[in-house]
Amino acid sequence: MNITVKKIETPAEFEGKGYVHWKAIREAYTGLASQDYLERQTLEKCVEMAYQWPDNVLVAKDGDKVAGFVGYGPCRDEDLSETGEVIALYVLSEYYGKQVGYTLMQAALEQLSGHRKIALWVLKENGRAIRFYEKCGFRVDGTEKPIKLGRELVECRMILTR
Repeated sequence: MNITVKKIETPAEFEGKGYVHWKAIREAYTGLASQDYLERQTLEKCVEMAYQWPDNVLVAKDGDKVAGFVGYGPCRDEDLSETGEVIALYVLSEYYGKQVGYTLMQAALEQLSGHRKIALWVLKENGRAIRFYEKCGFRVDGTEKPIKLGRELVECRMILTR
């Protein structure tokens, strides 16, 4: 396995990002989001989203295959000016434990190097993701918000201060 991380550019990479998003939602959110919500997140919708938001996206590739992606940018939270944000990070489950998520996170943090603080939002019930983000240096800051994924869930905010 030889993982390379690069800016998303080619049609194959956009299609691959859409597939990773679609598959990873099912892998990570089954049992958290409602089944109805998961079924509404079609592969076509995820590929369309990939093309709609091409900026600030890096893909992790295993040869020609997209194994994961990360989206980043300025923080969207009004109470956190001058903060960067990791907006999305998804990796196919077959790459769990193989440093793909960590490599993507480090690449995003490098892109956000002008920010002293980095925020992200994660489902409070997603213990696996929270443990991963904690290993990357993020800490829950106590801020929470509801999110509807076919049923009411709660997202918690995590902050990395450098």
